[in-house]
Amino acid sequence: MNRKKLIRGVFLLVALGFGAWAIAGRWAQVADGFSRLSWPLLAGSLVAVLGALTAGMLMWRALLADLGSPLPFAGAAKVFFVGQLGKYIPGSLWPVLAQMEMGKDLGVPRSRSAAAFFLTYPIYLASGLLVAAVTLPVFAGDSVARYAWLLLLLPLLAVGLHPKIVNGVIGLGLKALRRPPLERPLSRRGVLASAGWAFAGWLAYGVHLALIAAGLGATGPRALALSLGAFALAWCLGFVIVVAPAGAGVREVAMVAALAPVLDGGSAIAAALCSRLVVSAGDLICAGLAGLAARRAEAVPAAVERHSR
Repeated sequence: MNRKKLIRGVFLLVALGFGAWAIAGRWAQVADGFSRLSWPLLAGSLVAVLGALTAGMLMWRALLADLGSPLPFAGAAKVFFVGQLGKYIPGSLWPVLAQMEMGKDLGVPRSRSAAAFFLTYPIYLASGLLVAAVTLPVFAGDSVARYAWLLLLLPLLAVGLHPKIVNGVIGLGLKALRRPPLERPLSRRGVLASAGWAFAGWLAYGVHLALIAAGLGATGPRALALSLGAFALAWCLGFVIVVAPAGAGVREVAMVAALAPVLDGGSAIAAALCSRLVVSAGDLICAGLAGLAARRAEAVPAAVERHSR
């Protein structure tokens, strides 16, 4: 085993260990909430999370393709999902470092991987704030009024995501790092395609939370709309308040506030905690499936080559 494979193996084991520890560490908190949910609702919620995570991968893949590095589905899934496990390891740079290294094996320059990675966050933030703005003021009202200041970021993000602005910022950053400029700049089409996948992801996340909320007593169109807005608001707030690792605690508080019109305090807390656990399980499942699919895809040409000999 060469050094690169050893390092990647250690990274994967550490990331999986922290991910499993994150799930096991919260089990006592969510056991009561899960006991109130039926297996069909839990399964549906997990499937929705897998759909949301896949939409996130496709958003990143669309950005990477627009920047000049189109990847096959299986290869992109492996780089994205396995790399994303790095977020469970203390320190915020592990996901991008992992994606840069694995992407290089597929011919993606490190600077291009980094640009696509960091672009996903403002696109997620802008689309998530828009989802929250459309759903929460009407259905949640005063319970989320304290978070209205987040909407001030929308016009800034709308301007900042213009391709000319993005390309200028990336160019300055690469110049400061003494790296060559991107061979292919980001286009408006790339931004719109990635934004479309982001909105698809928010819809799937909303369905995931709505199924959990339904098991805890909140049903109907209002509960669905609040679930859409609650998850988007929670993610955006957790991202903006960077002092909380991975939005820990901050997201749950925002989600509980947004669900207050349809769930009592205890049930809303249970929904928020169950949601975080289901999403963590989805991360591990996506990484495992993507790794197996990529290994299988790599094994087929090798088998054909051996057979031809």
